[in-house]
Amino acid sequence: MDLLIRPARPDEAADLTELAMRSKGHWGYDAEFLARCRTELTLAPADMTSRQVAVAERGGRVVGLLVLAGAPPELALDMLFVDPPAIGTGVGRVLYGHAVATARAAGARTLWIDADPGAEPFYRHVGAVPAGTSVSPSTGRTLPRLRHDLAVTPD
Repeated sequence: MDLLIRPARPDEAADLTELAMRSKGHWGYDAEFLARCRTELTLAPADMTSRQVAVAERGGRVVGLLVLAGAPPELALDMLFVDPPAIGTGVGRVLYGHAVATARAAGARTLWIDADPGAEPFYRHVGAVPAGTSVSPSTGRTLPRLRHDLAVTPD
């Protein structure tokens, strides 16, 4: 797979926000629900330098993004979105692997994920385990919370 993972640039903030919104919409949410999510999914140019934001690029086109938040020993996967045409092509798996490697390199021992219910099976498939629930700040609904123990290396 010709996929480049690189830091996001400030001038990409608006496009990354729209990618996140398209990806969220992949789960079949209506316009009202997506409108409530917009603030939480909006990236500003300053986020590209104040947060750990990376993009997946294929053929010069951004096809996914991830945002890590927090500080070791615990980091959170704040966002991981794949553009809908690229869902199922391995982009999410590569981005998640990058998030895990980046968190480990930073000295984190745990990566936390508050997942969209539709994405929970993906996160479990790539090594995260159920760790309770959380409440979405934008919609108030209960979300699955998962944990990836970074001290454990994959087989």
